Amino acid sequence: MIKEKVYKEKKIEKSVILPGDPFGLPDDFKVVVFIDNAYLIRLENYFFEDKFSYSVKNLVEFLAEKNNFFVSKIYLYDAPPFQSKQSNEREKKMKENYDKFISFFKMQGFIVREGRTQRLRVGDSFIYRQKGVDMLLGIDMIGILKEFPKLKTVILLSGDSDFVPVVKKLKSFGIKVVLWTYFEKNRKNPFSRSNYLIDSVDEFIKLNKEDFVGCKIKELENE
Repeated sequence: MIKEKVYKEKKIEKSVILPGDPFGLPDDFKVVVFIDNAYLIRLENYFFEDKFSYSVKNLVEFLAEKNNFFVSKIYLYDAPPFQSKQSNEREKKMKENYDKFISFFKMQGFIVREGRTQRLRVGDSFIYRQKGVDMLLGIDMIGILKEFPKLKTVILLSGDSDFVPVVKKLKSFGIKVVLWTYFEKNRKNPFSRSNYLIDSVDEFIKLNKEDFVGCKIKELENE
């Protein structure tokens, strides 16, 4: 008898009750979240050796509610996998899986912004780098003030010190910048602390493995 795996999204219990229509809340409550998805994927893989399914939307809402924020909009930045002029089966499969995830994010209301993936030959192998993603994120962080002129707080989920200039620019406009990130003190760790980025923001929240576990998508088995 074949068992079919079914994934059920875990519902997060609301720890903060915001009165009335959220769009009528004071501006201090409202935030816009900007997610560096490549960083988030690296962090997930660092925390979990085996495949782990969780809800990014629940993670964002959970972290925001702990700080009495209402999320007005979520931006997510990534780049589709590299495709050769004549894509091989592996490249096609990677693109197919990527498109499914991106479609799911869009269905959940995320604003998805995409750069491109560059392939570089190094010796006998290739390395892949995202291009244009950081630029898009920086442009949108500044541009969001046109859509939300009374916005007082933005949240950045990343660990990239390249965002320091845009953080400083936002602060010069009187915008509070909160960083969601992870770091270790060990300089050899892939998530060694970036004092330059952390010192640039108004405050930061250190993510932990339990935050992800709390947003796990439950796996059910049906016979």
